[in-house]
Amino acid sequence: MDTSSYITWSADPVIFSIPEITLPFTISIWGLLIAAVLIYFGWGKIKPEQKRGKKPVEPETWKVLALGIGAFIIGQIPFLFVESSGIESIGPIEPRWYGLMFAFAFISGYLVLTKAFNDAGRSQQDLDRLFIYILVATIVGARLGHVFFYEAEFYLRNIHLIPQVWIGGLASHGAAIAILIALYFYAKKTANTTFMWVADRVVIGVAIGAMFIRVGNFFNSEILGVPTDLPWAIVFEVAPSLSAAEQMIPRHPSMLYEALIYVILFALLVSVYYKYDKKPPQGSLFGIFLVILFSGRFLVEFTKETLASFMEGFMFDMGQLLSVPFVLIGIWILWKKVDWKSSRESES
Repeated sequence: MDTSSYITWSADPVIFSIPEITLPFTISIWGLLIAAVLIYFGWGKIKPEQKRGKKPVEPETWKVLALGIGAFIIGQIPFLFVESSGIESIGPIEPRWYGLMFAFAFISGYLVLTKAFNDAGRSQQDLDRLFIYILVATIVGARLGHVFFYEAEFYLRNIHLIPQVWIGGLASHGAAIAILIALYFYAKKTANTTFMWVADRVVIGVAIGAMFIRVGNFFNSEILGVPTDLPWAIVFEVAPSLSAAEQMIPRHPSMLYEALIYVILFALLVSVYYKYDKKPPQGSLFGIFLVILFSGRFLVEFTKETLASFMEGFMFDMGQLLSVPFVLIGIWILWKKVDWKSSRESES
């Protein structure tokens, strides 16, 4: 097939590479643990006393550096004479575009939530606690979602590989379920907070964060589309999941389709948020998010290669089956739970 008329994607998923560096001496792992303990107890000694009603004062920089360097040296001294497992080299260091995009996803989400919490007069402490809930739920949920939705048979035989996120997959549906569970418990433990209130604000950040993650998938040449002859098809020359012959076939850039949906969804959620003067009807943004995002996912799945091999030959794939319940829940929320009339009256 003549692929000269199609866009070719062959970018290296690694941003830059620093070769392995051999250390001049072995760093004891036990010595690092001792240093951590010394820093923990030493911090209270160098931290200035906080006066009542005054802004907290951070310790002087030189004291922080002295504590860190001193704790490291003291921790290592015993293991100059006692044999211990240690670190002899560092690297190679190869940061990847996907990791950078994942970081951008959380940073952008955090900034969105900071704005929403400030608009509502909520405390920084409540925001930081929510962010931890979301961070843990995203990673754990996405991993378990992939394990149980797409490769359950393999991972049930190799349970020890489940925590190894760096060599396995992540599933957005699993992350979605875990985040919703996390939001439920967060709302239960936070005063004057309902599930719908916090969900309405979190989904704005999730929408823009999901866009960054799909761009990261593009850099990794993963979540590929099926072959197509459409003019915007892309030839993924370095896709690790494809054979050399398959890499020369033009395909749907499915991950970019999803990224575009998330950008449009983000713009819509923000417009509704400001239309109601930063106080949208409870459940409105959450319902819109569920309907549009997972309807989009359902449609884009038609352009994707099947991830769950056991579902090949079925009319719908696993991603579509998992999307349907979210769409139905979103429709139910918008129809039954959102008090649109009350919101219009208060607006007028």
